[in-house]
Amino acid sequence: MHKDQSKTYHVQIRPQIPEALARMQEIADDLWFSWNHKARALFHQIDQTLWTLTGHNPRLFLRRVSQNRLNDIATDRAFLSQLNSVLADYDSYRLVEHQWFQREHGDKSNHSIVYFSAEFGLHESLPIYSGGLGILAGDHCKAASDLGLPFTAVGLLYRKGYFMQEIDVHGNQIAIDLPSRFEDLCIEPAVHDKREVFVTVELPGRELHLKVWQVRIGHIRMLLLDADIEANSDEDRAITYQLYGGGIENRIRQEICLGVGGVRALRAMGIAPTVWHINEGHAAFVSLERIRELHTERDLAFDVALEAVAASTIFTTHTPVPAGHDIFPPELFDTYMGHYADKMGTTIERLRALGSGDFGHGDYGFNQTALAINTSCYQNGVAKLHGEVSSKMCQHVWPEIAPEENPMTSVTNGVHLPTWLAQEWINTFDQQFGGRWRSHFMDRPFWECIHDIPDAMFWSIQHTNKQRMLSYIHHLLQQQAERNGESAQLVQKMTRHFDSRTLVIGFARRFATYKRATLLFHDEARLREILSDSDRPVLFLFAGKAHPADEPGRALIRQIHQLARKPEFIGKVLMLEGYDMTLSRYMLSGVDVWLNNPRRPMEASGTSGMKAAMNGAPNLSVLDGWWPEGYKGDNGWVIGGERDIDDPQLHDAEDSRSLYHVLKHEVIPTYYQTNEQGYSERWVYTCKRAMIESIPYFNTHRMVAEYTDRFYVPASDHGRTMSARAFARSIKLAEWKRKVRIGWPQVSLAAACDMAEETIWKQGESITFKIQANLGELAPEDVRVDAVLMRPSLHKASGMRECGFIPFTHEGDGIFSGDITPEDSGDYEYRFRIYPTHEDLPHPMAMGMMKYL
Repeated sequence: MHKDQSKTYHVQIRPQIPEALARMQEIADDLWFSWNHKARALFHQIDQTLWTLTGHNPRLFLRRVSQNRLNDIATDRAFLSQLNSVLADYDSYRLVEHQWFQREHGDKSNHSIVYFSAEFGLHESLPIYSGGLGILAGDHCKAASDLGLPFTAVGLLYRKGYFMQEIDVHGNQIAIDLPSRFEDLCIEPAVHDKREVFVTVELPGRELHLKVWQVRIGHIRMLLLDADIEANSDEDRAITYQLYGGGIENRIRQEICLGVGGVRALRAMGIAPTVWHINEGHAAFVSLERIRELHTERDLAFDVALEAVAASTIFTTHTPVPAGHDIFPPELFDTYMGHYADKMGTTIERLRALGSGDFGHGDYGFNQTALAINTSCYQNGVAKLHGEVSSKMCQHVWPEIAPEENPMTSVTNGVHLPTWLAQEWINTFDQQFGGRWRSHFMDRPFWECIHDIPDAMFWSIQHTNKQRMLSYIHHLLQQQAERNGESAQLVQKMTRHFDSRTLVIGFARRFATYKRATLLFHDEARLREILSDSDRPVLFLFAGKAHPADEPGRALIRQIHQLARKPEFIGKVLMLEGYDMTLSRYMLSGVDVWLNNPRRPMEASGTSGMKAAMNGAPNLSVLDGWWPEGYKGDNGWVIGGERDIDDPQLHDAEDSRSLYHVLKHEVIPTYYQTNEQGYSERWVYTCKRAMIESIPYFNTHRMVAEYTDRFYVPASDHGRTMSARAFARSIKLAEWKRKVRIGWPQVSLAAACDMAEETIWKQGESITFKIQANLGELAPEDVRVDAVLMRPSLHKASGMRECGFIPFTHEGDGIFSGDITPEDSGDYEYRFRIYPTHEDLPHPMAMGMMKYL
C-alpha cells in the first residue's frame, strides 16, 4: 500500500475499533513485544501473510492490515480476550517495577548505567545490527529491563542498516540495501523540556548536526543518533547511512558520532550517568569527550581527568583475533581527533599514546581497543577462554604482569531466553511447570525438572519445530530458484530429505574464515561415505553472511553452494540465503544438532550455540568460545581437543578427522537408535541435558546480574568516590602514579637472610623469609611484596604452576618478611616479587609493573 494511503487508513480505522485494540499501537511502539510470546502470536494471528511480508514490524503491520480484517477482529470475542491478556502482561511489565536490582543493590537513584554499542539486534523491525555483537547487545538491553536496572543504551540510527542477502545461481553473495522509512520503525524523536533533541560534533572544518531518537525497550530506553538531517551536507548526511559502511574515513566519523555525540546526547537529555559501559572499541571516543568535559568545565589537569573518567568506565572486548581491532592511520586520527589534545589539556603525543599498542599486528596507528583499555578501570572478555586469550593479546598494556594475573577478566555471554526460546517450548513449560519457570532463570537445580517432560512429548515438540523450519526453508528455496531461473525439479531434489525424521545439522553464523564453514568438506570422500546410508539420512543446513568486502568469506559461501549442487551432495547439503533473525529462529529451534567448528582459540563466545542448546539441540563443537564451559560430557559432542595447533593445515586436518569420527560413530548412530515408539531414548536424554546445562547459566539474566555485581555497582561507587570533594582522590592517585613511574626503575629486591637452593620441610612447619626492598623514592606503603609458591605441572610449558601467594609484611628499613607453610608434601619452588599498588586501583596490578628477586 502507498505510504499516504496507509497513513489515511490508520486515521480512518481508529474510531471504529475498541479502545483495547487501539492500544495495540502502544505495544507496537515498545520493543517489549519482541520477547513477549503472546504479543508476537497476536500480530501473527491477525494476518500471518502480512505479518511476514512486513518483516514482523508491528507498526508497519498495523498500517497495512485491511479494514475488513480489523472490523472482523473488533467483534471477535476470542481475539479480544487474547488481546486483553497481552495488554494485561504489558501493563504488569510496565507498571510493576522489576525488583532484582533494587533488592540486591538498594536505591536505584544512586546509579545510572549507560551502555554504548555500534549495533543493537533487538528485533527484525529495527534493522540496526549485523551479527553476533548486535544481537548480544540487544539481549543485554532486554535483560537489563527485566532485572530493573537504571539503564540507558546509546547507538547510531542507520537508514540502511546491514544488507539483505541473496545468492545467485553461481553461489555469489549479492548484497541488497533496503533503506528504512524511519516513520515505520519503533522509534520516536527524543524530547527534553518539550523540545526535540539535537547535538553537534566537530569534524574537520565544520560541525555535524545529529538528531537524537528514542526507543522504548520495556523499562529502559535507547538513544540513537542520526546524521541524515537537512542541517548537514549530502556527504555528511551519509555518515550514519549504513552500518560499517563507507571505508575507514567514514568509520572514524561514525565512531565520533557514537562516542562524542553519544555523551552530548546524554547531557542534552538530562541523563547523568554514574557508569559508562563501552561495548567493543567502536565507542572508545566516549572517554576522550568525558576528559575534555572535565578539563574545560572543571579545570582538571589531564592526568586527573583521566583517573576520574577511568574509575567509572567498563570496557568489554569481543575480539579474539588481532585483525578485529579498529585501527586508524595516524594522519587520519590527527585530522579528526588531534584537536582534542589541547581541549583535554595535554600534548598530541600523550593523546596518541592512549591509542598505542601492539595487539598482534604491530604497534601502528591509533588503536581503539588500546584507547578503551587505557581509559577504563574494568576490562573483560566474553567467555573464560576468551578472557585468557584477551589477557595474552593485551599483555603489552601491563608488560611486567603475567597474562593470568593482569586486570583483563571475563564475563561469559548469555542469550535472552524469552526472545530465543521457541513458542512450543514456552507452551510446554507453562503446561508442565506453571508460570514459576519464568522466575527461575538463574536457578540451576530447578531446571532438572525438564527430565519430567515425557520423552515422547519432548520428541514430538522437536519434530513439530523441525517440520515448521523445513516448510519455511522450502518456501525460501522456491523463491530463490524462481528468481535465479532454476527449475522446480531442482528444488524437489534439494528437499528430498525434508522429513521430520531426518537428522538435520545446522551451521549458521558470520562467514569469517576462522569459523571454518567448509571444514566439513575437508575430505569429500570421507563425507560422501558418511552420507551414503539411505536408511539413516543426514541433512546439513548452512546459512550466514560474509561482509561485502570480505572476498575470502564470500568465497566460502560460493564453495558450499557449488558443493551442495554436486550429485553426491544434492539434497544432503544446502546453502541457504537471507540469513537474518527470522531464519535464525527457525534454525535454532528446528535443527537436531548445532555445528560449530572455529579455529581454536579464535571464537570469542558463540552465542548461537547457546540458543540452540536452550531449544534442545545439542552442540557438536570445537572446545572454543563458550563450549569449554558448556560441555559437560552428556549434553553434546566435542570436535578435537583443547590443545592449540599453530599450523592451520594440520589443525584443519586433525579437526576434520575428529568431526567425521564423531558424526559416524556417535551422533548419527545415537539419533537413529530408535525404540518401538520411533525415537532414540539416549538422544532425547542428550537433548534434555543440553537444555538443563544451558538455560540457567548461559542466559543474559545471569550475565547482566554478573556485570552488575562485579562491575556496574563497584564502578558506580568507585567513580563517585574518585569525584568527591573536588576530585581529591583522583588528584592524589594521579600524583602517586607520576611518582611511581619516575621511581620504579630504581626499585630492586635482595635477600635479607640466607636462602639455600634446596630446603627440606616437614609438613606443617613454617619457614620465615626476609627480603630487602630497595625502594628509592618510593615508600613501603606504595608497594606490595609477595612470595609465589609453585608446584610441578605437566600442563605448563615451564613445568611449574602457581599454587599460592603469601603477602609479606614490612618490618622497617625496607625489610619485608613472611612465613611460608606448605599445605601438603611434595616439591615446591618459591619466588619473591614486588609491585606498586594503591587503595584506589580497582586491580592491585593495574600499574603493569613487577620485579622479581
